[in-house]
Amino acid sequence: MQLVIVESPAKAKTIEKYLGKDYKVLASYGHVRDLPPKDGSVRPDEGFAMDWELYGDKQKQVRAITDAAKTADRLILATDPDREGEAISWHVQELLAKRRALPKDVQRVTFNAITKQAVTEAMARPRELDQDLIDAYLARRALDYLFGFTLSPVLWRKLPGAKSAGRVQSVALRLIVDREREIEAFKPQEYWSVVAQLEQDGTEFAGRLVRFEGEKIERLSIGDEGTAMRAKAAVEQGLFRVEDVETKPTKRNPYPPFTTSTLQQEAARKLGFSASHTMRVAQSLYEAGAITYMRTDGVQMDHSAISAARQAISDRYSGHYLPEKPRHYSTKAKNAQ
Repeated sequence: MQLVIVESPAKAKTIEKYLGKDYKVLASYGHVRDLPPKDGSVRPDEGFAMDWELYGDKQKQVRAITDAAKTADRLILATDPDREGEAISWHVQELLAKRRALPKDVQRVTFNAITKQAVTEAMARPRELDQDLIDAYLARRALDYLFGFTLSPVLWRKLPGAKSAGRVQSVALRLIVDREREIEAFKPQEYWSVVAQLEQDGTEFAGRLVRFEGEKIERLSIGDEGTAMRAKAAVEQGLFRVEDVETKPTKRNPYPPFTTSTLQQEAARKLGFSASHTMRVAQSLYEAGAITYMRTDGVQMDHSAISAARQAISDRYSGHYLPEKPRHYSTKAKNAQ
């Protein structure tokens, strides 16, 4: 029997159906252990030694994973393809090793979509755990702990009722405060625009005054009502004529695939979703095999997926809706996942 570990039970059920009777798929229900919330859980003077403890509500699930691992021929760690997914796999492996339940054959597989093809292809390309990703997780978790346990007590003493300080939230709060101070210090500047509402052969359009008294008008050029009224009077006495009509085609390229941040922004703009609600919906879609992995800042697309999409469009509609060559997007962010 081959034991596969994933995060969620919905994901486990789908993957077990794809893999068949020779596989047993169990869920870890996210992280299985963490740093205990007490002083000394991270010790910088001892090479950043870290203590871990099992989550209280994970005892039953970890016991089930341990029992299954004792009789498994192979352990396949198939958690999410990012830093946190790598960390969950590492924690599971470490726990099983301490309990002397770790199979000799341990493999790590990742996939960006929960479809039969994606899962099958991933199983054919196993690898070892990525120590660089694990180290990145350990560094992030240690910093979170050290920031929180060092700064939060100071914050509570200075600002009663404050919640906590943190590696990310404290910096984000500083950015918000700095921006608010800029807004408070802003001195509004008066300016006027002169716009004529025109009509020709039943077509209405607007014309903006761009030159007055021999001077080109910029956005802040007309700074008082008197000048604006003088310009308005001059315009009303003038004769309007169309001197030139310029027609040019416009081309709009499709947006690149969503990243986590652009998905959240668009869902908020169009649907009014909060970031957390968007991610819950996306998680459900991912586990149903409807979308690829949603926690990403990369925009590259799989070549086979592009080919399949182009073929589907061609079959259902026509080649008229396809560009001559497939579009390829590149990720500008460094260290994208």
